[in-house]
Order: sequence, then C-alpha cells, then structure tokens
Amino acid sequence: MDGSKTFSGFCALIVALLAGGCSYTSQIAKVHAPFVPPANRAAATSLLPEPPDIPPPSTVFPITAVLRSNFQFSESRRAAEALIQSANLRLQRGRSFYQASDFANARVEFDTAVDLMLAASAQDPGDRQEFGRKFDEMVDAIHRCDLGGLGAAETPQEGQFDQAPLEDILKMTFPVDPRLKAKVREQVAATASQLPLVVNDAVLGYINYFSNRGHSTIVAAIQRSGRYRPMITRILDEEGLPQELIHLAQAESGFYARAVSSMAAGGMWQFVKFRGNEYGLKQTAYTDDRMDPEMATRAAAHHLHDLYSEFGDWYLALAAYNCGPNVVEDAVQRTGYADFWELRSRAVLPGETTSYVPIILAMTIMEKNAAEYRLDGIQMDPPLEYDTVDMTANTSLALVSDILDAPLPELADLNPAILRGIVPSDYPLHIPKGTGSQLMAGLELVPAEHRDSWRMHRLGTAETLAEVGKRYGVALNSLVAVNNLPSPEAREGDRLIVPAALRAEPAVRRPAPRATIRRTGTSSARGKAPVKTAGQTPAVPPKAAAKTTPNGNAIVARTKAH
Repeated sequence: MDGSKTFSGFCALIVALLAGGCSYTSQIAKVHAPFVPPANRAAATSLLPEPPDIPPPSTVFPITAVLRSNFQFSESRRAAEALIQSANLRLQRGRSFYQASDFANARVEFDTAVDLMLAASAQDPGDRQEFGRKFDEMVDAIHRCDLGGLGAAETPQEGQFDQAPLEDILKMTFPVDPRLKAKVREQVAATASQLPLVVNDAVLGYINYFSNRGHSTIVAAIQRSGRYRPMITRILDEEGLPQELIHLAQAESGFYARAVSSMAAGGMWQFVKFRGNEYGLKQTAYTDDRMDPEMATRAAAHHLHDLYSEFGDWYLALAAYNCGPNVVEDAVQRTGYADFWELRSRAVLPGETTSYVPIILAMTIMEKNAAEYRLDGIQMDPPLEYDTVDMTANTSLALVSDILDAPLPELADLNPAILRGIVPSDYPLHIPKGTGSQLMAGLELVPAEHRDSWRMHRLGTAETLAEVGKRYGVALNSLVAVNNLPSPEAREGDRLIVPAALRAEPAVRRPAPRATIRRTGTSSARGKAPVKTAGQTPAVPPKAAAKTTPNGNAIVARTKAH
C-alpha cells in the first residue's frame, strides 16, 4: 500500500512538472544572438579573454532512459528534448572553435545553438520558467564571448548604434499624481483615437513621468520622428492600421533607426533576428534590413496586422509584439482571460510587457493633447527625402560620396542598414533626392568589379597627380593609365578615377547589366539608366573613356556636380 502511494506520488510529480507551463520571460521572446560585422582575423592576437563557462541548456526535468521506458511523452516533448540536446552539442562545438581562435565558426555554432533553443521553446521543453532562466544564462554567456573575441566590441565602420532610450524605464513603476486622474479622463473622453484609450494607474504613472523627469526624452523623440513620420503614417494607412501605432516605434526606439537593445533587438521597430527574418528583414555581412526604417516599418505593420488577427484585441497584440505571441497565448490559456489588464494584474506576463502597453497609451494621450503637456510647437526634424537606386554591383559608399559630392555621414544617415560601407549588388541604396542620374553617370565610368574599392577624386588647387596617388596608395603610372591621360598632368576641378586597392573582402559579386532609380513618393514606374558591364580584369587597370568639356578641352573622366 505504501509503495503504491509512493509510486502514485512520483507519477503525480512527473505530470505536474511536465504540465507546468509558466509563460516565457521577456528575454526568451526578445533574445537572439546579435549580428555584428565579423572581426578582422588579421588583427586577432593571442591575448584572448578566457571564454566564460557556457552552461548546457536543459530543462528542469529531462527525459532520462528510465523515464522513457516507463512513461509515454508527447511528440512535442520529445521534439523539444532533441532540439535542446542538439543546442547543447552546438554550444560545445562553438566553445571549442572559440578557444581555437576560429571566431567565424564559433559564431555559426553559437547562432545555431540559439536558433535550436528558440525552436525548442515553441515545442514543450518542460518547465518553461526554468527553461527561460537557463536560456538567458546561455545567451548572456555567449554575449560575453561575443564581446571578448567575436568582434562585437569593434566599432562599426559606418557610425555607431544607439541604445533604445526607454529600455531602462520599462522595468520601473512611477507614482501617480492624484491631480492627473480627473484631468486625463476628461482628455480621453474628448479624444478621437483608432487605438482604444483607457485611464488607469499604470497609464497615469507614465504620464506623470513623461510630464516631469522624462519630458526631455519624449520631446527628443518627437523632434526625431519628423524624419520618418510621413513614411510611417503612409505605411500604416496603406496597411489599414491605427495611426496611433506610431507610438510603438517611439516606445521601442525613440525613432532611432539604429537602436539596439540589450536583448539584441535592432532597428526603429526593434525586431529580433528570427522575427525579422519571418517578415523579410534579412542580414548579410554588410547589411541588416532591421535598420532600414522603411523596410522595418512595412515589416512591423505586417506583424501587427497578424497579431491583431490572432488576438482580436489591440492591447494583447501590442503585448505580443513585445514578448512574443506564444507568451500571450500561454497566459490566456492558463488563466482563461483574453484581457491584457487582467493578465497584468495576475502577473502572468513579463514585467517589461506590463509596462510596455501603458507607455504606448501614455504617449498617445499626451501627443493628442500636446498643449496640456508642453508638447505643442516642437520643431520636428525635416522628413528624409531620397531617391532609391538598385545597385548592380558591390559598391562602396565612399565611391558614391565621391561621385555625388555628398558627405559620407549624410549617406550613412540615409542608409542606416548598410553596416560596413559596402552596398551589395541588388541592394537598394538611398541617395539625396534628384541625384540618381548623376550617380548612374559616374558609376558608368568605373568597371563594375572595381566599384567596391575604386574611388573618384576631384583635383584641388595646386594638387598634383603624385599627391593624389600618395593619398590613396596608388602608383602614378596607374593613375595615368586608368584615366587615359597623355601625360601625368591634370587640371584643378578634374575628377580622377583612382584604382585603389580593396581593403576588405566584399560580398559575392554578380554581373551588373543595368541599374534602376526609384523616387520616393512617385509612381512605381522606374527610370532606367544603363551601366556598363565590365569583362575580366586585365593585368593593367582599364582605361576610362576620355571626355571633353563644352569648351572642347580634353580632360579625364569628369562628372561635374549639378
């Protein structure tokens, strides 16, 4: 009898552990190994940091051989166990590569391990709370490796990344000013909004914060929003979504196009890598589509549309955007309540998510009543206007800057998704409005296979070809040959093609038959301009076609700015 009770109790414990379904933590839903440009292998030294101990990911209740032989487990549970074991193997392989200073393969193994754990989380990994804790520990350990040797500590060649400005306050609560409640209720009653608005202590706490200590934060975000507001409102309208969802981007990133969170979410709409991939935001060695404001806004609109279709409630959709739909689904299933505020009061959602929705509502209420919160009359940044050119060969931003006489910071600002100064073939490049034809004309002068390294240089006052060659590390005879000059002389204002050497390994090259220009705010018809397709690279740099000015003087290949 006692043995039967003991066995029954053991079975009950097993069932309880297998059925225990805490919601994910916010870190599970928002974590993915960050993309960073690969480190320069030549710069690696033997003084590497000791790799941190990476705990093997596992559940609290793994399926042992004894359990397999005595109990039946669901296919989902078995699949999760297999994925976790595979993740553990990839982690150990990654650590071995790391210790051998093979950072490229270490990165692949670590990324794969995280992907496998994310796949396991969609199955039945057992105790989700413990699974989430161990997953967080694993990702933190990998991140320390990343900073130590995989290249994340290196400064990106094209500008810095920004911290999401509201990330820290998501973990805080703020006092409620009792004088605000009646005032805000009156404002909401008189406010038209496609997004439902409510007034409660959580919302009032953030209104109080943004009215006082956090006022400068919200003002700075509104100023910065001017760059992207017309584009965002247009896309939200095209996708049939409430215009108030612009405040989701404000809460996520403060309208920083290159915002990166501590949990590896990136861009204005803070996509983690795997979620961005689901909506067409890809990463390469040179680009990260999550950082492109227009691409990311379209992806966010599609994601939000899908979440609202799933939950039928905007507050639950916003919560799912923050912590993942699986987390919200689990919370609803466990409690039986499909209501954000009820789930919040029962503490079944991640703490960050319980603050996230009130922040968005507070921002919406305040901006719709701007005069009441000293937000009226803010001078917004002018909207970014640009043409878009589909590049047909790997091309350096430096060459584009040379051709357009546009500062590199301006081009980088228009193209935050370009990480390392190289625009890959077939990638859309944003350039100052009205400069598309000038760029196409200039690119025609440079062989396609050299656009990732060659430069153009406008000869300055009293500047000689020898000085130009020294500046770019190019021999004088090469400058003369590639520009088809009769002698090593040129005039002030001439543009020289500079056959500079490639400084970094480019992305895969493709043929460059034709380029296209798209103008923002116009019809979809594309004006096309031919671009020369170069053949194989000769032993001597190819010569550029000689040009003449209107006065008939023979000069080097010259593209005057208009």
